[in-house]
Amino acid sequence: MLEILAPAGSMEALRAAVQNGANAVYLGCGMFNARQSAKNFTPEGLVEAVKYCHVRGVAVHLTLNTLVSDREMPELTKLIRHAALSGVDAFIVQDLGVLRQCKAIAPHIPIHGSTQMTVHSLPGVRLCAGWGLKRVVLSRELSREEIRFICANSPIEIEVFAHGALCMGYSGQCYLSAAIGGRSGNRGRCAQPCRQSYGYDRWQNRYPLSLKDNCLVRQLQELEAMGVASVKLEGRMKRPEYVAAVTDVYSKAAESAGVTREMMDTLHMAFNRQGFTDGYYMDRTGGDMFGIREENAENSAWCRQVRQSYESTEKPRVPVTMEMEVRQEGCRLAVRDPEGRVCTVNGPGAEQARAFDLTEQALAERLCKTGGTPYYCTQVQARIQPGMTLSAAAINAMRREVLNMLTAQRARRETPAVGRPQKFVTFPGLRRHPELTVQVTTREQITVSLLKSRPALLYVPLHILTADRDLCKDVTRYVKVCAVLPRIAHDGEIPGLIRDMQAVKLAGVEEVLLGNLGLVIPAQEAGMQIRGDFGLNLYNSGAVNALRDLQLRSACLSFEMTLPQIRDVSKAVPCEILCYGRLPLMVTENCLIRGRTGNCTCHLSATKLTDKTGAEFPVIRDGASCRSVLLNGKKLSWLDRQEDLARLGLWATRVYFTTENPREVDQVMASVQNPRPFDPGACTRGLYLRGVE
Repeated sequence: MLEILAPAGSMEALRAAVQNGANAVYLGCGMFNARQSAKNFTPEGLVEAVKYCHVRGVAVHLTLNTLVSDREMPELTKLIRHAALSGVDAFIVQDLGVLRQCKAIAPHIPIHGSTQMTVHSLPGVRLCAGWGLKRVVLSRELSREEIRFICANSPIEIEVFAHGALCMGYSGQCYLSAAIGGRSGNRGRCAQPCRQSYGYDRWQNRYPLSLKDNCLVRQLQELEAMGVASVKLEGRMKRPEYVAAVTDVYSKAAESAGVTREMMDTLHMAFNRQGFTDGYYMDRTGGDMFGIREENAENSAWCRQVRQSYESTEKPRVPVTMEMEVRQEGCRLAVRDPEGRVCTVNGPGAEQARAFDLTEQALAERLCKTGGTPYYCTQVQARIQPGMTLSAAAINAMRREVLNMLTAQRARRETPAVGRPQKFVTFPGLRRHPELTVQVTTREQITVSLLKSRPALLYVPLHILTADRDLCKDVTRYVKVCAVLPRIAHDGEIPGLIRDMQAVKLAGVEEVLLGNLGLVIPAQEAGMQIRGDFGLNLYNSGAVNALRDLQLRSACLSFEMTLPQIRDVSKAVPCEILCYGRLPLMVTENCLIRGRTGNCTCHLSATKLTDKTGAEFPVIRDGASCRSVLLNGKKLSWLDRQEDLARLGLWATRVYFTTENPREVDQVMASVQNPRPFDPGACTRGLYLRGVE
């Protein structure tokens, strides 16, 4: 059966989801979840939420899907332990360090990979399965055929995002909110700057980063047939009425093949951004996917009607069977739930019937009156001594008592055995001045001056190396080259990437830089040595140590970390950070240049977005694909403070060229040796000093 997984940002929203047909809910507790602006649950509230759900046969998935620092890890482990003792049914994680702690403390609880892990290919799913994950939530940008392929070959469960707000950028790869205001989406604090107005080259009242809400209600039968285990409904920050209405529509649609006009009207009334979209699923990206929220007067009558669905009555959702024996010396009633729990109560003896004997039918009718409880009776077995009767009050009292006993039993959970938190081994950093590495985006940026400076490593996009086979031979005479893989690569693109990696390996390039876990297995299959990029979101010692297990040669730490965090993190593999360049803030499946002109000319021209303040955000392509990368307007620069970086135990600091022309490349390389004064108008220190929320 297809699971309907509903959001619960508060206890009221949780009741709204459960009473409207959710099979499972996902919720946050405390600060370690991707919706910290929701009400969320206290530790005590989590216990009550789990009891409420388990009585009604609903699973509880706890979101732990944010990046966690080393200093926060003790608090996180307390939460994991508390959640395990509370009886949660699954953890949803992003951070590899968090994943390790969940496995150490509560190995019996399934772990689900969040969309924040940016898993969008079968190799990514396979890697997660190898780490012991039981389910992966796929990136929202996948088409139906891509989902079908993954489901047909996946060794673990697949969850698909079905309804609600769509981020413009791939989840887990968006740093726009962090760069603008220090509120990190990877830390659950996204301020949603993508919903603001931008213009191309100059500010305009346009919304090129605001997508309509996703809606796959008409595709539920198809998703179930593919083998999708669960569909997720977004909305932990939305009001309970929204949760109730959307959950009700999706639970009804999952049970029947039809979606009525009334059901669609309900979804529109609950929330929409100029309608809905299924563009990614149908593989139709473009202008029809975009929309903004329009303020409408609240329909108070509609809200009252929706609230009645979870405030006024209890909807029975747990089937039970009853067995009752009616005898003069005493009566006994037993109830059995779907999991085999049995509760029994004894009652008063029956009396001699004066007019009519108690019949099995009459007894069954009274026992089936379970209104106001989570239960409905599917079968009654009765053994009645002939000539006996029993008052309705006695039958009702026994029914209430036995169902109360069942409720108490269903709310209880055996106290699980929990383990100790994993104490991450801290590998010391290097006690020397870090090497310099350089990354280019275009062929023209590989200048003679750059090569003569002989960086420790030159990162060159794979598609550039394969387009010019002689380039590998020419450049490797001066410097060691590492091929940069695109951050996003769907399954259909992976065979070509493997062929290209094998080709450049024959030309002398034996290493690749990757920023997505889904490319680890393809790179290994191509026989390449692997270096990890910033897209892996390495934020704590446990995450870095995990890359040692994968035998990565080096790793670029998250540029959302502060210098003290970078200094103190385990250097289980040689670590580097970005020290110069425009930070990549977002990678999008929708081509932003096509969004401007209606035609995709991203291979010929670049563009930039401008916000209301005049801040500019250049746009480039992600490798050779039509995907766009939104860059920060100001360039990160620590070239004048290299001694500060030398105290962090790093293997290397990286200069990252994106929009620079050859002349600008040469100027920057010259300033590596003779730093220019910091220009606050054109440059930024990034997040290394101020950090993120």
